[in-house]
Amino acid sequence: PKNTKKTLLHLLSYLGHHKWLFLLVGLLVCVSTGANLLGTYLLKPVINRFILPGDLKGLLTAVAGMGIMYLCGALASLAYSQLMIKSAQTVVQEIRQDLFIHVQRLPLNYFDAHTHGELMSRFTNDVDTVQEAMNNSFAMIIQTFLTLTGTVVMMMVLSLRLSMIVVVFLALMFAFIRFNGSRSRKYFQRQQAELGRINGFVEEMMAGQKVEKVFNHEKKDFENFCVLNENLRRESTSALAYTGMQVPTVVSLSYLNYAVSACAGGLFALSGLMDLGSLASYLVYVRQSAMPLNQFTQQVNLLMTALAGAERIFDLMEAEPEVDEGDVTLCNVKEEEGRLVETAERTGHFAWRVPEAPGVSGAPEVPEAPGTPEVAEMLGTPAAAGTGTRLVPLKGDVRFDQVVFGYVPEKQVLNGISLYAKPGQKIAFVGSTGAGKTTIINLINRFYEIQSGTITYDGIDIRRIRKDDLRHSLAMVIQETHLFTGTIADNIRYGKLDATDEEVREAARIANADSFIRRLPDGYDTMLYSDGSNLSQGQRQLLAIARAAVARPPVLILDEATSSIDTRTERLIEKGMDAVMEGRTVFVIAHRLSTVRNSKAIMVLEHGEIIERGDHESLLEQKGRYYQLYTGQFELE
Repeated sequence: PKNTKKTLLHLLSYLGHHKWLFLLVGLLVCVSTGANLLGTYLLKPVINRFILPGDLKGLLTAVAGMGIMYLCGALASLAYSQLMIKSAQTVVQEIRQDLFIHVQRLPLNYFDAHTHGELMSRFTNDVDTVQEAMNNSFAMIIQTFLTLTGTVVMMMVLSLRLSMIVVVFLALMFAFIRFNGSRSRKYFQRQQAELGRINGFVEEMMAGQKVEKVFNHEKKDFENFCVLNENLRRESTSALAYTGMQVPTVVSLSYLNYAVSACAGGLFALSGLMDLGSLASYLVYVRQSAMPLNQFTQQVNLLMTALAGAERIFDLMEAEPEVDEGDVTLCNVKEEEGRLVETAERTGHFAWRVPEAPGVSGAPEVPEAPGTPEVAEMLGTPAAAGTGTRLVPLKGDVRFDQVVFGYVPEKQVLNGISLYAKPGQKIAFVGSTGAGKTTIINLINRFYEIQSGTITYDGIDIRRIRKDDLRHSLAMVIQETHLFTGTIADNIRYGKLDATDEEVREAARIANADSFIRRLPDGYDTMLYSDGSNLSQGQRQLLAIARAAVARPPVLILDEATSSIDTRTERLIEKGMDAVMEGRTVFVIAHRLSTVRNSKAIMVLEHGEIIERGDHESLLEQKGRYYQLYTGQFELE
């Protein structure tokens, strides 16, 4: 990781949620390690007191005692390994949950700047490395550290002179490990980054197979993949080359350490400076010292990889979430004695709960809509909603006033757009690709924030409306239909989670999807996988329209919603949607001008500006851009 301390502290904060469980794991590790260390030390009295004197009975008793001690250590090892697995999986589950929750709060521009595969890599590769380290490294690092420390201490107890040899070799081993680790650390970070890039590329290729084949792009895409694959191979090779160097080097030094210690110890024993039992125990400790050191180096490398992955996870968690300072909320209402009254029951009628003083909940004070008579009628009356608030009926009056917006500061997409849509009106946007049609509806949803101007909804600046409540009042059918894994009924019910089976079927009939659904083997219980790949594009679009129809929102947005549907089916859907949306506001974007003919107002956009507006007949009379588009379409037909 680039910042090891920060990443480690963030990871330890998750471990702190289960500190007593990890403390128990630590105690069991101490028991297991202590039994191993003490068992080796007991070789000294067993040899000196029972083997050399030939005391068979005492030897059997001592061996039995050592067996019981080793059994306790083995049971402690089994217990802590099982507890570690359970606690590690719980911590990883919490990390995944927090990561998923945070990703849902990110603004759309974050996803615009990052590939889906790169984000998926955080949930898969990076989380997997953390999980592997949690399962193996936490307890193992404690055990190897205690074993190594205990081994050095016990060797010093047995022979301080011989221990100087071991200290020198251990210092050489640690110096090599430190040097090797500093060189390999940067390559692990690069390896994880390259893994994220190659996952993003593969995800794009899998999703775009049809486009790839249509344009015969297989060879070029393979070349691009080879470049990414080579980058990953190079970084992985560099990282693993250093880690692969550690174990054989440490093992070689440990063998040399054992040989020197055995020769020196033998001389000490022959000269009477050391008894045979002490020498036997000491040499076993020397032999054992290499194993915890090897394990420690391996676990540190695994931990470094895990921390590199954890840093990428926590970097995503620290990305700025979508800002929402709104204080206006949506509520169910009913009418009593000519006044709106808030109610907990679902009435099918809604109102905005507006604090009397802007900024009651910390929202910025922003201007409301111009004081037109229509807006004044909608502003409602206070008191019914409670002290300091008023209820504004939800009708779907949407207005743009000199709105300026650009996805990036240096390039504006909308240049001073002004328009209004009264409740019950159908407003259409037409124009060439890139004129700003989809941008307008994205701003109504507050997927992006405008640079200047105001957008009002029922006379309230939408910056004052909480985003969840704002989006609850809207339904949207976009050109890129997305279906989820589940039944057809579940996908339609996505627009209204508590919709009954009859409401689902009614929405499907409105969208003209009921007939093809009933012809499927399992009807509405037909399972959809892989974004509904077992359905045609037109059928998927009909389900998306049914999903919007079941919500029955006050404002409906159709962004090329019927682009994959034939004109006959489109007319049937249009009749059904007109019935559902009677008295409600509809925004339509369409390239097929037959779709927008019956709109109350048609806005013609070009380069982020409205160059013409009016109904179908008046625009034809102007003989401007709309006339050119329409006559061109007529000639094509």
